[in-house]
Amino acid sequence: MTNCEEFISQLANKYGRKRESLLPIIHEVINQYYFLSEESMTTIARELDMPTAEVYGTATFYSFFDTKPQGKYVIRVCQTIVCDMKRKEDIVDAIYELLRIKPGETTSDGKFSLYYTNCLGMCHEGPAMLINDEQYAKLTPESVKDILVNYMKK
Repeated sequence: MTNCEEFISQLANKYGRKRESLLPIIHEVINQYYFLSEESMTTIARELDMPTAEVYGTATFYSFFDTKPQGKYVIRVCQTIVCDMKRKEDIVDAIYELLRIKPGETTSDGKFSLYYTNCLGMCHEGPAMLINDEQYAKLTPESVKDILVNYMKK
């Protein structure tokens, strides 16, 4: 049994082996491994006695569940029209200047991934972004660089 299989088995023991356990297990696997691999989806399906296609369908339905390897820090920049009007592209450009990645890419050291995402619920404070579970709003190119430099030190 691999470490991932053991981890998922422990999660199934913790949350139970019912359909409603699927989302908490997926969330914890992604927190641990930064994405949901094919192996982990198959293991979850086996532990919960459900088709792998159902696990995959659930995982790919939610934009915050990643099914390919991600950086330790996943940056999601809001792409709504409001953030667009508040110059979100200046934020993306500042991220590129510092990390040299474009949306959909991960840094070569595997530390950061960058994506556009739909509304983060902070339109009144745009432009906004999320780094893992931390929200940042009223961004400027300078504030984004300061935020990222702090993450680079971690």
